Formats: sequence, structure tokens, C-alpha cells
Amino acid sequence: MFLDNTLAIILAGGAGSRLCPLTIDRAKPSVPFGGSYRIIDFTLSNCLHSGLRRILVLTQYKSQSLQKHLRNGWSIFNPEISEYITPVPPQMRTGDSWYSGTADAVHQNLYMLELSGAKYILILSGDHIYRMDYAAMLKFHRKHQAALTIACMPVPIQGAGSFGIMSVDEQQRIFEFNEKPLIPKHLPDDPSHALASMGIYIFNMDLLRQVLRADYLQTASNHDFGKDIIPRLIDAHSVCAYQFGGEAGRVTADRYWRDVGTIDSYYAANMDLLEPVPPLNLYQRDWPIRNYNGQNPPARIVTGKLGNNGRLIDSMLGSGTVVSGGTVMHSILFSKVYVDENAVVEDSILFDGVHIGSNAHLKRCIVDKHVQIPPGESIGINAADDLARFTISDLGITVVPKYYMF
Repeated sequence: MFLDNTLAIILAGGAGSRLCPLTIDRAKPSVPFGGSYRIIDFTLSNCLHSGLRRILVLTQYKSQSLQKHLRNGWSIFNPEISEYITPVPPQMRTGDSWYSGTADAVHQNLYMLELSGAKYILILSGDHIYRMDYAAMLKFHRKHQAALTIACMPVPIQGAGSFGIMSVDEQQRIFEFNEKPLIPKHLPDDPSHALASMGIYIFNMDLLRQVLRADYLQTASNHDFGKDIIPRLIDAHSVCAYQFGGEAGRVTADRYWRDVGTIDSYYAANMDLLEPVPPLNLYQRDWPIRNYNGQNPPARIVTGKLGNNGRLIDSMLGSGTVVSGGTVMHSILFSKVYVDENAVVEDSILFDGVHIGSNAHLKRCIVDKHVQIPPGESIGINAADDLARFTISDLGITVVPKYYMF
């Protein structure tokens, strides 16, 4: 089967500077998400459910947390039958530099691609939130006899300049591709949207080998798929666009895809999960997102020592979390969080092990792991006070870094 001839590569080495301070001590793909997951769990779960069993995860910056998560949560394949999820740091096979672009990261590991014997190479990003059946995209790639297939979806024209924008003909062949254009070209029948690359590529191995070696010799190249590789291939090869959610696969099509590269986009994607009908439904049984949370007791909402009832409104609780006489509204709490008497948490995201003291008030906050919020403390209420201590995003989200001491 063609899936046996496919190797998946997950690019997980980006510094994630726009997500700082959540990425001070971890790579962007290992940032916690949705009360129970890491960002990379979505891409890995897509691989798992799509039937892909050979996966390389290319790591680089601050990779210890990511490698630990892969070890604890994703040691599920059997190498005796050539199944694996293998983290691959820069090995300096082509020189003495770290990965200097998406194409360079793959080129530095070309030896491993050739050793795998794969006919098709599926290249993915480890920092997007979505569910997708890659097997359906591979079938499309074979059906259209493409040399390269790029997953795409319509995006609002206002923000389209952040993506690779393409134009396609009636046969879904791409005849124009511009990476992050200043003036994005809109869809022919919809001036409010453009067709954007999702950063998901299927290459025929023979072509990928050829173009990576040629690009390596180009001193002026950025060694990036969107900026350099794809534009060179448009005219000479069959490069096709796969419409995300447009072809039947095994996953329920919700057409939800988010790049969570900034604090504000990360916060918004988490808050999407709290909608009455979430645009990304984590509770559908046909495509569960695998995670790892360790061994914790059930979450509890209990009456506090002073007799106040714990309250939970439109929120999500991770395992081992206790709301004891406090109030949690429209928030996401990860595992082992404790909310004490009369404390109020609203529109916030609290990572593992956060303790909210009595009478504290948090609003529109992200609090990283193992922070102890003192009794009576206020965060997200007075911007001037917060700015002197914490990072505040463009849209006013206050971020408290891991292990912050008050």
C-alpha cells in the first residue's frame, strides 16, 4: 500500500519567539494546549489515524521538553516492524550549521530519507491545530500524478499576507505561488478570500532529492520551501493543490486549521474550544487527539473551608484539578491546578500545577506551569501594574512565565 511507501517529516525546530514567554524553556510544538495536549499532538494524531507509522520529528531549539513528551506519550510504535517516531536533532551532515530554513532542515537529513526507501515524503509542521486525514491527500497526489501536492484552504484576504498564496486552474494545478505577498491575490470568485498554503507538502522522493541538492548549492537561497523551492517548481513540474476538507477522508470534516504562532492566536484557538458548538470538536470519537498527562485523580469542584460553593461556568478542567470554593468562568485549566476560596478566574488559561490563592482575581491571563498566585493578587485587571511585571500581548492578554515568584 502507498502508506507503507510514505515517510512523514514533522518540522519542530522553530524558536517560537512570537510565543515568548511560553517558549522560554520549550519548543513551540511542545507548548501545552486545550487543557490536556501539546500542540504537536494534533499533527502526530493525524499521522496515527491516517495510518502513517514512520515519522521523523526534526528538533532544534530547546527540544528537551519536546523529546520528553515524545518519549512519555508517543512511544507507541514497534521498531521491529519498521514503525517509529524518531526525534532528529541537527547532525551537521552537510556542514557545521544548524537548520537554516525548512528546506535546509530536510536536506540535512536527506541521508535518512534515502535510507527509508520511501517513495513519498509528507512534510508537516508541528505547530498547527487541526485534524486531517493525510491518507486522503496521498490518494489525491497519486490520482493527479503530481510531483508535489500542497494542502491549501481559503483565508480572509486581510491576513493572507502571512501565508503562501497560490492560484490554481480547474484541474487543481498550481500556476502561481507567492510566499507572504504584500498584496495577496484573491480567489477568482471571492474577493474577500485568498487560497493559502497550509505548509503541508507531499513530494515524490526523486524530485525532493533533486531540488534539495540543487537548492543547497544556491548561496542566495533562503533554503525555504515557500520562498525558494516551490516557486521554482511551478512551471517545470506538476504541482497540485489539495483543498483541505474538500475530499472525503476518515475524519469528520470541520475545516478548522489554526497557526498558533503568536500569543493572541494561541489564546484565541484555546478559547474556540469553549464555544457552545466548538469549531474544533475534541469530543468526536472518530479522530481522538492522543495526549499524555501522567497519573492524576479526577478533577473536583467542591465547597471551600469557609462554606463557599465552587463554581464552574463554560470551562474545561484537566485531571487532578480542584476548584475549592472559587469561581472559574470561561477558562481552561490544565492538570493539578488548585483554585482556592473566593478566587475568581475568568477568560484565562492555567497550565499544570498553578495554585490560585484565596480572593485572587485573574482575567484574560495565561499562567505557565507551577506558578503560585498569592492570596488577594490581581492579574489582568490593571494593565499598568501588569506591564511592569509581565508580558502583555497586542490584544491585552497577560502572560505569567513558568515558576514566576511574587
